[in-house]
Amino acid sequence: MSARITPGRFKQLGPINWVVWKVLSTAAGTKDAHLFSTLGRTRGLFRGWLHYSGKLMPGGKISRHETELIILRVAHLRDCSYEMDHHIRLGRRAGVTPEILDRVITGPGASGWSERHRAMLTAADEMLATKELSDNSWAALAEHLSERQLIEFVLLVCQYDGLATTIGTLHIERDTYR
Repeated sequence: MSARITPGRFKQLGPINWVVWKVLSTAAGTKDAHLFSTLGRTRGLFRGWLHYSGKLMPGGKISRHETELIILRVAHLRDCSYEMDHHIRLGRRAGVTPEILDRVITGPGASGWSERHRAMLTAADEMLATKELSDNSWAALAEHLSERQLIEFVLLVCQYDGLATTIGTLHIERDTYR
């Protein structure tokens, strides 16, 4: 399936977004991070989205390791190969081993999770399935996260769910890694 909107280059991105795209592509280990060269076409909206996204990951109050667990679970449940590719690489840097990745894919019922991680994965699953969180799931999550982290958790799950929708709807092609 070909991209509905082709990745932009200098003319479509403008000088600021072009530089941002080049830096982010290099950091990701790819010649063209298609997500950024596509969304970069929106100019200022792209920079606002990037700022917001960066406040959630890597700049959030939930640990980087846990953030990657949540993102990988969302990507798996949404069958978003682009997110999976990118966050498997980022997850490795944050301590997500192949064994942990297998558990993420298996889900919260897999053996070996701490109660904290099980509560996070259960909550992510429930939010994606129902667009809500039951009082029991909320209480389990609240045993492990501060109020600020609870809000951040909800925003993180929704951000990556929405991003998977954007990637799928625009048919953004998977990146080729070096």
